[in-house]
Amino acid sequence: MGELEGKVAIVTGAAAGIGAAAAERFVLEGAAVMLVDRDEAGLRSVAQRLGAERAAFTVADVSAPDAVKHFVERTAQRFGGIDILFANAGVEGRVGPIEACPVAEFDRVMAVNVRGPFLAIQAVVPALAARGGGSIVVTSSIAGLVGSPGLAPYVTSKHAVLGLARAAALELAPRGIRVNVIHPGPIDNRMMRSIETQLSPNHPDDAKTGFEARVPLGRYGTNEEIAQLALFLVGARSSYCTGASFVADGGFVAQ
Repeated sequence: MGELEGKVAIVTGAAAGIGAAAAERFVLEGAAVMLVDRDEAGLRSVAQRLGAERAAFTVADVSAPDAVKHFVERTAQRFGGIDILFANAGVEGRVGPIEACPVAEFDRVMAVNVRGPFLAIQAVVPALAARGGGSIVVTSSIAGLVGSPGLAPYVTSKHAVLGLARAAALELAPRGIRVNVIHPGPIDNRMMRSIETQLSPNHPDDAKTGFEARVPLGRYGTNEEIAQLALFLVGARSSYCTGASFVADGGFVAQ
């Protein structure tokens, strides 16, 4: 029997990267999963790989209240309840100095990265409470713990996510709902490809080499490594963990 046998999870940002890897890990451990993203083609591909019995998908903008309410309601209807929320959807935004950042770009990053998890937590709490409790995990970043030049909107949003999770953990603990935060370091996926290309359009591999040189373990992490951490936090092995930050960064912020 898997660690999540009989559990129902929502995973946002599930069309690729960390979200897709986590959804696959949750299904392998016995959960049913609602995949949420704006990328319909990506969602369909992941859902087909995981199988219709254990996986369904909803195309949604996580920053839109009605869309969030819809995917929460659809999950409860499709699978009979909800036990887990992995609020993972996020965008990196444009790389550039603060004085050149359009307000609309700042607002876009904050809407997805902060309002998205806020709305998801707000919408899912009644369903988790109805099951006697549950687990919420929010993806922040090492950018939620330290600064990074050229990424002010992203850094701001990821610091805000930590505050949101801490407040939610204290508020929801009496209802048996745990809330924790994952802080990935550089991960070998689309987001880092975007950052590398923005930093060095003609030589993105040089940007990657520079990032790797700053990681004590000397490499990027993988989507699967973060998925394993998410599995720990949504399952029974972390039953006494709430309001906490879990860093998976190859030692980056220890320096």
